[in-house]
This record gives sequence, C-alpha cells and structure tokens, in this order.
Amino acid sequence: MAKDGTSRGGARPGAGRKPKSLSEKLAAGNPGHRPLKMLDPVAIDTVDMPPPAEYLSAEQRDGRPLGADKIYIKVFTWLKSVNCDKLVNPNLVEQYAICVARWVQCEEAITKLGFIGKNAKTGAPVSSPFVSIGQAYMKQAIIIWADISQVVKENCSVEVKFGNPQDDMMEALLRRRNG
Repeated sequence: MAKDGTSRGGARPGAGRKPKSLSEKLAAGNPGHRPLKMLDPVAIDTVDMPPPAEYLSAEQRDGRPLGADKIYIKVFTWLKSVNCDKLVNPNLVEQYAICVARWVQCEEAITKLGFIGKNAKTGAPVSSPFVSIGQAYMKQAIIIWADISQVVKENCSVEVKFGNPQDDMMEALLRRRNG
C-alpha cells in the first residue's frame, strides 16, 4: 500500500499460465483429481432460443435490414450444437451479432466508396471514416466473442476448435510441402 492509499504492484490481470479447457482435462483423465467445475445447464432457467429482438433486423437508412438476426440465430445454433446454449447470456450474443453486422456494413461502405475520401472544406484527400469505424466494431466483436468462447471452453466436454480458417489453409500447405 502506497502512502496515498492506493495499492500498487502485484500480479497483472491475465498474467500467468492459462487454464486448460474442460475437454483437455477430461482427455488427460483429470490429472489433478479435483472435482471438475462445470456449470449445470439444467439448473439455469431459459427458453431454447430466445427470439431475436426486433432491432436486430431493423430497416437501415438504405432500406435493407441490418441482418444481425441471422448472425444471432447462427451463433445460437452453434451454441446449441456444443450444448452451451443455456450457459451464454442472450444479451451477449445480441451484442456480438450487432457488432458483426455493423462491421459488415462498414466493409460494404468501404467497398462501395473506397479507402480515400475528400475533405469537404479543402478538397484534400483524407482516409475514409468507415475504416476506423469498421476496426472499432471488429475489435468489439472479437472481445465479445472471446467472452462467449471462454464460457464454451470452460463448460464444453467435447473439444471445440476456435481457430480461424487460415489455420486449416496453412496446415494444408505445410502438409503438401512435406510430401
């Protein structure tokens, strides 16, 4: 404790060895011989899949629907397939769906309008604001997905892969190289 009353030093949050997933502990035969902690989906009162909120499919300025409802249904279907649909808060899935849908909107705007715009006063070229907005939505989506995947990792008894599609492509290239 410092003189001003604040705590300083100590372990940083997130530092240290990352915990093993439940499926890894089960595959290793529970080497610690401690009871494995897992949320009980039966004890949680929820409906099978809450219907997507209306704002997830709201009409946008260009007249098209947002499309976050499709992402919401896709994520909930996946959660149900790994038996973790009752463990993840539906609001978290809604937030993830909104962020991904908004990121897609920004990418469509970049495709349509380009990376460079024109300053209204000077006429000088400036970078498109959709690039930074899209990056912000992507960052939020990644953070929210990390929360969802952590719940799945800690409570799913079967192995779930969270890798990106490039991992499979890289593995195929490496295998092809060896023969």
